[in-house]
Amino acid sequence: MKSFNISKTFTSLKSPNFRLWFIGQVVSLVGTWMQSTAQGYLIYELTQSAAYLGIVAFANGLPTILFTLLGGFTADRFSKRNVIVAAQSAMMVLAGILAFLSFTHLIQPWHIVALAFLLGVANAFDAPARQAFVVDMVDRENLSNAIALNSTIFNLGAIVGPAMAGLVYAWLGPSWCFTINAISFIAVIAALLLMKLAPTKPQITSGSPIKNLAEGLKYVISEPRIRLILVYVSILSIFAFSLMTLMPAWAVKVLGGDVKLNGLLLTARGIGSLIGALMIAYTSSHLVRNRIWQLGWYLMPVALAAFALMRWIPGSFALLILLGWCLMAVLNISNALIQSYVSDHMRGRVMGVYTMVFFGSMPLGGLLVGGLATAFGEPATALICASVILLATIGTFFFRKTIQQF
Repeated sequence: MKSFNISKTFTSLKSPNFRLWFIGQVVSLVGTWMQSTAQGYLIYELTQSAAYLGIVAFANGLPTILFTLLGGFTADRFSKRNVIVAAQSAMMVLAGILAFLSFTHLIQPWHIVALAFLLGVANAFDAPARQAFVVDMVDRENLSNAIALNSTIFNLGAIVGPAMAGLVYAWLGPSWCFTINAISFIAVIAALLLMKLAPTKPQITSGSPIKNLAEGLKYVISEPRIRLILVYVSILSIFAFSLMTLMPAWAVKVLGGDVKLNGLLLTARGIGSLIGALMIAYTSSHLVRNRIWQLGWYLMPVALAAFALMRWIPGSFALLILLGWCLMAVLNISNALIQSYVSDHMRGRVMGVYTMVFFGSMPLGGLLVGGLATAFGEPATALICASVILLATIGTFFFRKTIQQF
């Protein structure tokens, strides 16, 4: 019987550049999750409106629709490291502004919406470059492992950040959550500047941006496997990830808790996602990854429906852990599959399309779930989302020939 080798899970950390990235991102993403959690609870405190939670999500995600394709073009045209440093620096400034407004008690709901939009603009350039940058830090044979560990970084932040935000918010208020986030960006910017990277040539050296963007879209549309994956990623974003925007209202109205419970609920989802990311990082078999991708879809509607009906807090934690695992199983493998199909000269633009589909669907989902929760309540909204996910799961049987090629 083949023994379990834990070092296989962390193969990419043998790369000095990826180690720097890992450490810097862990620190930064803890701060990012602290700000996201505190911002959601603050807007709910200010407005007492689930719909407003959706509006903030829409404002944050709208720039993804507007600018991410341009962000993908930028990642292919310029140094990806420089693009990421510029975007992270902009995010640090925005976090500082949010902290200042909160400290001075000038903060208004429209401030949060406006800053969420500007943060979305920075993300629209950061995300495609960050996704495409992985291949510059590790050998190609370790790409899938690095992508999975990249998700592990995100989910470490998703575990620690919300829990810390709940404690800091209750103890010191939201201002310090935003301040800690602003400071945390120093870690990832320093890590990027310390990397020793091999010289790389821009993948785009000529042609108009519109022509190059059109080339990327044409490439995605013409590849059936990438096209199908992106359809499912959009469904995942609208009807599963967007539901997380309702956690502040869920913690207070459904489970009778407060800001600390809100942080713990998001942490539970992060624990499940971390387990999923580590499992995928260990798994190298394409067949096993394909089965994990499908299992994630089979379990997701069950977890969502059960969570909608659950009123016991420990049971809610357990179901969010399962849901987090499902979300990461589907999203992480979808990312790795697309990156394994795409050629280097198209990587930035294709990851721009991927980012646009995933993050660009979130504002639509945020408005949808916010509106549904206002009209029918949060549990009914979760049941509606579970029903749509179930239909998508049934759809995998109709596309099984394409899925078997994953």
